[in-house]
Amino acid sequence: MIAENYKNILKKIEAAKERRTRASKKDNVTLVAVTKNHDVNAMREAIDAGATDIGENRVQEAREKFQTLNRNATWHLIGHLQTNKAKFAVEMFDLIHSVDSFKLAKALNDAAQNTDKVQNILVQVNLAKEAQKFGVFKEDLSSLVEEIDEMEHLKLKGIMLIAPNFNDKEETRPLFSEMYDIFTDLKTRLFKRAEINILSMGMTGDFETAVEEGANLVRVGTGIFGARNYL
Repeated sequence: MIAENYKNILKKIEAAKERRTRASKKDNVTLVAVTKNHDVNAMREAIDAGATDIGENRVQEAREKFQTLNRNATWHLIGHLQTNKAKFAVEMFDLIHSVDSFKLAKALNDAAQNTDKVQNILVQVNLAKEAQKFGVFKEDLSSLVEEIDEMEHLKLKGIMLIAPNFNDKEETRPLFSEMYDIFTDLKTRLFKRAEINILSMGMTGDFETAVEEGANLVRVGTGIFGARNYL
């Protein structure tokens, strides 16, 4: 079932790319299989089906899986990260999506320096200004990006959005479109270290709309693994 679901999501991504009106239809889209609350066996099944990228929301859950997975994969941290977990996040994750403050960026830079690593990150943008969600507001993004670009052990790769949970996925389209505009603007700027090439947005309920509007990385959990098992 997981293998079938994974391949079905890939087909939907390709179909959504064909419906693009601004972004290139030829650009690759990375599918991150979100494995929060799913066990290692499910993760292995997804990887065996072709998944190359896996996403986790919490450092502690990821640490337990990281030690036993026994599969090669690119690890993404997509959930909120507390500064006191920065060291562990740097040890495990290839890309951290949820950087939303100078304080967290500095903690990650310090942790990466201690392990002689350059940590790839995304800045999370709270475009809808939802009180219950993390992320930097649009008007504060530029200054945070400039601060991060001065940090020698961080490499900013792009931006990430978690859209509001609208009943009608079409309501997400204006936000996705605006994020694409922000992304394309960042790509035109000159940086010391940043290499802006990732626009992470779209989850199980809205990834097709996100791809249509230019996302090149989507994060899908339920669509691949089914409902989460909350213990």
